[in-house]
Amino acid sequence: MNAASIAALARAGAGITVEVVPETGSTNADLLARAPALAGPALLIAENQTAGRGRAGRSWLSSSEHSLTFSLAWKFDGGPQQLSGLPLAVGVALGEALGQLGVQVQLKWPNDVLKDGAKLAGILIETQAAPGGGIWAVIGIGLNLVMPDEMEARLGRSAAGAPWLARMERDVLMAALLDALAETLRLFARQGFGAFCARWNLRHAWQGETVVILDNAASGNPVVLHEGLAAGVDDTGRLLLDTLDGRITVLAGDVSLRVKT
Repeated sequence: MNAASIAALARAGAGITVEVVPETGSTNADLLARAPALAGPALLIAENQTAGRGRAGRSWLSSSEHSLTFSLAWKFDGGPQQLSGLPLAVGVALGEALGQLGVQVQLKWPNDVLKDGAKLAGILIETQAAPGGGIWAVIGIGLNLVMPDEMEARLGRSAAGAPWLARMERDVLMAALLDALAETLRLFARQGFGAFCARWNLRHAWQGETVVILDNAASGNPVVLHEGLAAGVDDTGRLLLDTLDGRITVLAGDVSLRVKT
């Protein structure tokens, strides 16, 4: 990929610094370290990422031929409370951009993009206070383009690919995603997640299905916190769950969502 080409192709993303590196450990970690010195929004793309991270300390496995791994640093004027629902808004941006490119996806609360029920992309947002006020949000995204059998075996679970995207010119694909993200982040800064709530619910993967909310899901002994029918999200990004005792709201935190089997 070529940084100058991506920057030239991007329209809504005009003015965002774009950098492509052959390899790094984590694009999120790199931008978090640079954040205090950044003059404005910055996109960092790694052709190969060796220590990618997901939520709750999980690893994100990827390969240069088969995926896109990148992070976008964006400064918000408010504090952490302003960012409520940001991962879901980013999911909307990805879902709508991929749909326009011919790949229809669904959204899983709070931060996954699914294709045919399997994970296609993940979102990890980390924050850092900005010198002089405000907060930097570093939005990390891993997007599978092709999912070889050996990679799926390493993951230990099913995962999706999007071969149609893999055939696209990478700079064009990356510029389209950057434009969608830039438009979303500008609107989010003005209106918060309320501007995206209905759009997220339109792509809700498990609407009306029985789901469980798990704590310690990555361990061998997860704990079921709640069970009920998934009813979308509210305008702050909380999951709405219809239980036997009535409707409750669930904050993201480190809990995990699963369809009940």
